[in-house]
Amino acid sequence: MGTTLSQDALNRALIERQMLRERADKSALATINHLFGIQAQEPKSPYIGLWTRLKNFQPQELEDLLVSRQAVRILLMRGTIHLVSAQDALGLRPHTQLKLDRELQSGPFAKRLRGLDLDAVAEAGRKILEDAPQGTAEAGRQLLERWPDREHTVLGNALRNKLALVQIPPRGLWHRSGRAVCTTLEAWLDQEQHPMSRETLVLRYLKAFGPSTVMDAQQWSGLTRLTEVFEKLRPELVTFRTEAGKELFDLPDAPRPDPETPVPVRLLPEFDNILLAYADRRRVISDDRLGVVIGGKPTVLVDGYVVATWSITKERTITVDYIDQLPRSRQKAVAEECDRLRDWIG
Repeated sequence: MGTTLSQDALNRALIERQMLRERADKSALATINHLFGIQAQEPKSPYIGLWTRLKNFQPQELEDLLVSRQAVRILLMRGTIHLVSAQDALGLRPHTQLKLDRELQSGPFAKRLRGLDLDAVAEAGRKILEDAPQGTAEAGRQLLERWPDREHTVLGNALRNKLALVQIPPRGLWHRSGRAVCTTLEAWLDQEQHPMSRETLVLRYLKAFGPSTVMDAQQWSGLTRLTEVFEKLRPELVTFRTEAGKELFDLPDAPRPDPETPVPVRLLPEFDNILLAYADRRRVISDDRLGVVIGGKPTVLVDGYVVATWSITKERTITVDYIDQLPRSRQKAVAEECDRLRDWIG
């Protein structure tokens, strides 16, 4: 049996590895690589996520990465849009295909896709999207010429799942944006996908999110049957226990700070991965507050835990909706961090 780690110990490990204890003097690309992807369902979210983690981050740095194709927005973990480095996109995307195929077989479009040769649809859609990047619904309309008895939205959704599609700029830029226009990952990067090993995937996950259980890693990735991967890696890892007795795995030299380590107020964007990367999320948010994550509300961390949500008004002021009653000193620290974000946005 390994040493038992308290919730506070797990919290401090997460805060440290996610660069939330102290803003880091790193490039945006190095940070995206370290975090192993940033949730990007909302186009502006990655900018806030980088601002809250980095010294002197400016939006132009991320815009340049997207335009120069060093970073991409693509459907990945848990079937959601992530911002990742180009090389991680090529290595991670093959691992998501099984989940996306299952979604087509059991999701809301399953009945309307029945009897359709999805591989043929994908290849026809690939040619359309590589010839002229466009929305998947538009590509679906062109596919009606070959499959006139189907709906264009259903055909477009099949392309979303069957092909590795990149949402290309200006989608995802800070100073201007646009609708989701797609082409294939291979065409955008002029490279073929090359899956990283599942062992590498687990080690990268632990570096950014450990210590974690097997179920945590499966929740983050959307993959199944990772137990055998952890068992293969066991000689390279250290193990601990949660307070409930579940086995945790970690990298031997990864930081595990003292549970009493002070941490500053941090503002997180919608769907930040620290709120989604575990089967048991109590190391950062209690179970009765998961609704704020599901609802896509930006959150406030105080002492490492979610205590409030925040939003930006039309007048560019930041309002905070407290879940907990906080001492005045803590509210002052929250207000100061909100002022910093407002000034940065301004």
